Amino acid sequence: QVQLVESGGGLVQAGGSMSLSCAASGRISSHDVLGWYRQAPGKQSELVAVVTYNGSTNYAESVKARFTISRDSVKKAVFLRMINLEVEDTAVYFCYVRRVETGREYWGQGTQVTVSS
Repeated sequence: QVQLVESGGGLVQAGGSMSLSCAASGRISSHDVLGWYRQAPGKQSELVAVVTYNGSTNYAESVKARFTISRDSVKKAVFLRMINLEVEDTAVYFCYVRRVETGREYWGQGTQVTVSS
């Protein structure tokens, strides 16, 4: 099993910055894909960013140049640094793992990020 615990959410003003962290435990490999999803009120969940074992990243168009994803494979952690936050970034952010070995996907319980105008 895989457990994911997010931290770092909260309230920030538009234009501000915030960092999220996710600690993974259980059957996690350094080759697994790590990332972040988010779900805004009344909207579908969307991929924010992912990072592979070799550091390759992929971002949603709406967050490119503002968000940076990184990972610590030794500590089984993934991070999301967010700058120039916009009201539209308000959402619950979920940590994500896709196990390369099995293809199974896991999500954390989520952390609320609220950006005020």
